[in-house]
Amino acid sequence: MAHSARRDAPELPDFSLLKRLARDQLIYLLEQLPGKKDLFIEADLMSPLDRIANVTMLKQHDVDKLYKVENTPIFSTCDQICFLIRPRIQTVKWIADTVNADKAAGKFRKYKIIFTPQKFYACETVLEEQGIYGDVSTDEWAFYLLPLDDDIISLELPEFFRDNFLEGDQRWVTTGGSALHLLHSLFGPFSKVYGIGRCAKMVYESWREQVEESEQKAQKSEIGNVFLIDRDVDFVTPLCSQVVYEGLVDDIFRIKCGCVEFGPDVTTADKSMKVMLNSQDKVFSEIRNEHFSNVFGFLSQKARNLQTAYDKRRGMDIKQMRTFVSEELKGLKQEHRLLSLHIGASESMMKKKTKQDFQELLKTEHSLLEGFDIRECITYIEEHINRQVSMIDSLRLLCLLSLTENGLLPKDYRSLKTQYLQSYGIEHLLTFANLRQLGLLVEQQPGDALTAMESKVGKLVNDKTAEKLTGAFSSLAKKSNFRALSKKLALVPKTGEEYDLRVPRDMAYVFSGAYIPLSCKLIEQVLERDGWTGLEEVTRMLNGNEFVVTASHSGADARFKTDSQRIILVMFLGGCSYSEISALRFLGREKGYKFIVLTTAIINSARLMEAMLDNHV
Repeated sequence: MAHSARRDAPELPDFSLLKRLARDQLIYLLEQLPGKKDLFIEADLMSPLDRIANVTMLKQHDVDKLYKVENTPIFSTCDQICFLIRPRIQTVKWIADTVNADKAAGKFRKYKIIFTPQKFYACETVLEEQGIYGDVSTDEWAFYLLPLDDDIISLELPEFFRDNFLEGDQRWVTTGGSALHLLHSLFGPFSKVYGIGRCAKMVYESWREQVEESEQKAQKSEIGNVFLIDRDVDFVTPLCSQVVYEGLVDDIFRIKCGCVEFGPDVTTADKSMKVMLNSQDKVFSEIRNEHFSNVFGFLSQKARNLQTAYDKRRGMDIKQMRTFVSEELKGLKQEHRLLSLHIGASESMMKKKTKQDFQELLKTEHSLLEGFDIRECITYIEEHINRQVSMIDSLRLLCLLSLTENGLLPKDYRSLKTQYLQSYGIEHLLTFANLRQLGLLVEQQPGDALTAMESKVGKLVNDKTAEKLTGAFSSLAKKSNFRALSKKLALVPKTGEEYDLRVPRDMAYVFSGAYIPLSCKLIEQVLERDGWTGLEEVTRMLNGNEFVVTASHSGADARFKTDSQRIILVMFLGGCSYSEISALRFLGREKGYKFIVLTTAIINSARLMEAMLDNHV
């Protein structure tokens, strides 16, 4: 069931060091405020903090009570208050209101604000404007990287995508550079850095500046090559429905900081249960990268093997039974519990994902990726909108249609937009403006070229319309030139060929054999060519900003070079999906690489679309 890795695959660095460093620094910052204190934590920091320091540890360092920041008046009776927050102006204003309310009521306390991962000048300006700059002390918790698993590290900054790509706010670029710098300083110099995208270039430059400013000791290199990629290089992949087990769990149950909450329908108990999903879960580690159609067969076999292991007890003498209980029984019970949970999760997903609706949805997505039956796809999307099946899914399908067809025909754009607004509300005009600005959902302008699909099914549009669509690509069409990229990089396997999902032959298995993720195919091509040579046409269609830099670090020990060269750090700026992680794991097994995925956040189609909704919706 589980794919076998090449025997010569190198060992990954131990990233638990990142957690220890973050924990030690947090303890140091808390001790800067000696004595009892209440700790107010921003909601989206609670899950990451739980992975670093539990409540017991915080209590040991004089944290009396913990509260969630809720932008409402506080009821703490403690004389010292510590705020652990992201550098957000809205939160800083709430803190200022809290301090000013205390002053007005004649309460005198000590206040400390810990910004993570860094504080911004704008936040300090707010403190000054609100007249409390002298009443609070501020500090930074440089918590850049949270290891979610052996090969996944996250910055846990979901706002990175919207801030950088939609709002044009580049404040997180330095954070990305600092994250790279931390890995560079802990795990040795990188041999080569490849990258594509405007943000990738800026993050690289920020990192280089930090390296030049710090003293680097010669040390063993544990990570060979680094690949930086912007999310807007490939929007199609995260918009596709996920069908690998881990991706489906994320789509349906929402994995948060590597942890998922299964409800009573999965646990078969009266209450929900939080489960950590990582390589320590022996059942999960074997099915996480598998296509969902293979999972039930594996779980059934696992259940039979487990029963056989239990049955060994029969006929044992007392000595053998004692050995069995002390050495095997605990492990078997743990495996039984995990197996039961994953069977429950699979059954729950089967109910939701094997319905006719889901099969039709996948068929529509595959048709869009292949460029076939586009009129039927538009009809399906219209029905989806008018039946109000799902606001987010409808938006996702519209974006997938636009991206794969290099924009919609004006009449289609107007019609679909009108139907969406009538179904889900006029306030989504702002959402459409956001999608247009990002190039996710646009209408073709006069002068845009015919897509491959429209050439094939030209008979569906009259000659006059077809005439208007011919001509050179506009700059807008170049931005989402999916069809040409798909052909150039062979992203869509030839139709008619049988695809065995039990024995996948390429990364397309993560989308049922219909599509190889563009982001992962780019990484594969660049590593094979050791650069961008021969991919000039591809990079031109992706709006360029590609680069490759060979580092000069004569201090690195040549004996360790071979292994580290095959450990590749891929940094996704704007988030990546579990499907992409599974595809890279497959590529690594095939080529003898080990990939470490460093991402600003884990995303899926729903999170991507939610980031596009206007804040007031």
